[in-house]
Amino acid sequence: MIKDINSTEFKKLIFDYEDENQEEGWNFKGDKPTVIDFHADWCGPCKIMAPGLEELSDEYEGKVDFYKVDIDASIEVAKRFQVTSVPSLFFIPIDGMPEMAVGALPKPNIEEAVKKILDK
Repeated sequence: MIKDINSTEFKKLIFDYEDENQEEGWNFKGDKPTVIDFHADWCGPCKIMAPGLEELSDEYEGKVDFYKVDIDASIEVAKRFQVTSVPSLFFIPIDGMPEMAVGALPKPNIEEAVKKILDK
C-alpha cells in the first residue's frame, strides 16, 4: 500500500530539510529502502504509472516503503528537491544517496530500481 504524505510527514519520515543542510550530507530517517512518487492529480502519466506502483508496493511490503507526495499540496517539498516534472520517482537506499527518475516508467524499470536500492 502506498501512503500519501504531506510536507510535515516528509520531514518526519524521510528527511528534515528545514533543520538539516543537505549539502552536509543526506540524513535519511527511514528504516527501510523507500520509493517516493512525486505526482499530481491532473497528471495523466502519473495515473498510468499508479497501478504498477501499487502492485510493487504490495509485492515488496515489509521490505520497501512506498509514499506519494502531491506536488500541488506539498509545494515546499517539490521545490526543495527540484521536482519540476511529474511523475518523478525518488529511490532511497538505507545507505547512500537517493536517486531521482523523471517521467513515467514501466513497472519492470521501477522494479529494477527497487531491487537496486534493496542491494545497497
